[in-house]
Amino acid sequence: MNETPTLTETEARAQNRVVLQIVQPALLGLMDGSVSTLAPIFATAALTGKPFDAFLVGVATSVGAGVSMGLAEAVSDDGSVSGRGNPWTRGAITGLATTLGGMLHTLPFLLPHLQTALYAAYVVVVLELLAISYIKYHFMKAPLGKTVVQVVLGGALAFAAGIVAGMFGGSA
Repeated sequence: MNETPTLTETEARAQNRVVLQIVQPALLGLMDGSVSTLAPIFATAALTGKPFDAFLVGVATSVGAGVSMGLAEAVSDDGSVSGRGNPWTRGAITGLATTLGGMLHTLPFLLPHLQTALYAAYVVVVLELLAISYIKYHFMKAPLGKTVVQVVLGGALAFAAGIVAGMFGGSA
């Protein structure tokens, strides 16, 4: 007899609290950091042809986005009505996750050869978006296929914006 254990009410509340107070702010940050930094990084790579310039822009946008998202989450509500926990803890989680999400695909631009850096960054972006989709699927119980489409489409739109900006800027 192989029964699936069920959660007690206390365990279910604790699990829900973890999702609301840790997973959701981290997921929000990872998604924002991964998507919001794509356009400036790839536009810089296209405009300058210099991987290190793209790296510096990636660091600046990742940290800037992390600070912005962290503060936005920290001042959004005090957690008393929503049950989302301490706002400064949520803000720190969101800010750090945003910075991490932007830095992951920034790191390949430390490679000195532009094409190599771009190919490595493409791979990292795809892995980031798939990881975000899986986290949303696993913890938020969202349908995996729908989640992958939403997350990848958002990433593709931001990436395209960066490429288009880089192409137009490069032709001026």
